[in-house]
Amino acid sequence: MTMQYVPFGNTGMKVSRLCLGTLTFGSPRWRDWVMDAADSRPIVKAALDAGINFIDTADMYSLGASEEVVGKILAEIGPPRDELVVATKVYNRMKDDPNARGLSRKHIMESIDASLQRLGMDYVDLYQIHRWDYETPIEETLDALNDVVRAGKALYIGASSMWAWQFMKALSISRRNGWAPFVSMQPHYNLIYREEEREMLPLCRSEGIAVIPWSPLARGFLAGNRHRQGGGDTARARNDPMARRDYYGDQDFQIADKVVEIARERGVAPTQVALAWHLSKPHVTAPIVGVSKVEHVLSHAAALEIALTDDEIAALEAPYRPKPVAGHE
Repeated sequence: MTMQYVPFGNTGMKVSRLCLGTLTFGSPRWRDWVMDAADSRPIVKAALDAGINFIDTADMYSLGASEEVVGKILAEIGPPRDELVVATKVYNRMKDDPNARGLSRKHIMESIDASLQRLGMDYVDLYQIHRWDYETPIEETLDALNDVVRAGKALYIGASSMWAWQFMKALSISRRNGWAPFVSMQPHYNLIYREEEREMLPLCRSEGIAVIPWSPLARGFLAGNRHRQGGGDTARARNDPMARRDYYGDQDFQIADKVVEIARERGVAPTQVALAWHLSKPHVTAPIVGVSKVEHVLSHAAALEIALTDDEIAALEAPYRPKPVAGHE
């Protein structure tokens, strides 16, 4: 298997076709399915060995411990810093203080410095707003993010789940003021949740925005091992209220069953079929894959070799029906 590298939207930066998500790295005190540095290290090494150069974290993952673990491991075993594309995020509450959350200039400026300290890095390649802040004028947020870029603390800025009109408004304000614009969107997008195909993804295609979907495997639901009565066989499946809220409907199981069926016919893992569907979409730059085992990394990387037929893609998509918007919270 040879890793593929693609342009990051309209920028000159190249990223691996898969991005390593790090929600599962950090401190098990935060969630019992989160791994510490010792358990995370072999997974990061496997990802680097597979050619993945793109790693996504966030300040709120394990309340900063994920950034610490990622930074420590990369310093110990990673390639030179210039060969990595490291992304993190800002927005969520970090402690019990009224200013320790959101997208105010105060929180952004303090958060980027705290993230860099935890990562042990001078800069991140991509600094993303984790959600839209309804309490802070977007002009204040964009002005602060522009200053972060001009100070060399981030090379690019990106955004995550929001309404398409909000994203276009932000792009327009940045362009009008000559500020660093958002170059990427991290949407909630997978076979079970495709509402972003209506407005956000066409907008990203039109504006040359990189698309790096979160939860491409629907929080593990598309592995085909979830139970209709709820939960599954893993610790995360048994303790994941977001998955229970967003998935587990009859339609969702129909889609998961179709994934399993096609996987069985091809002799591959269901997760590989689900990722191959993502990789078949020209508007997807790099799905963000979360892993808890080395074999998951190897399996996900092997999905790059799977080219689904038009009939298989149609069969996977056929059961889908419109759903309420989810993921903007």
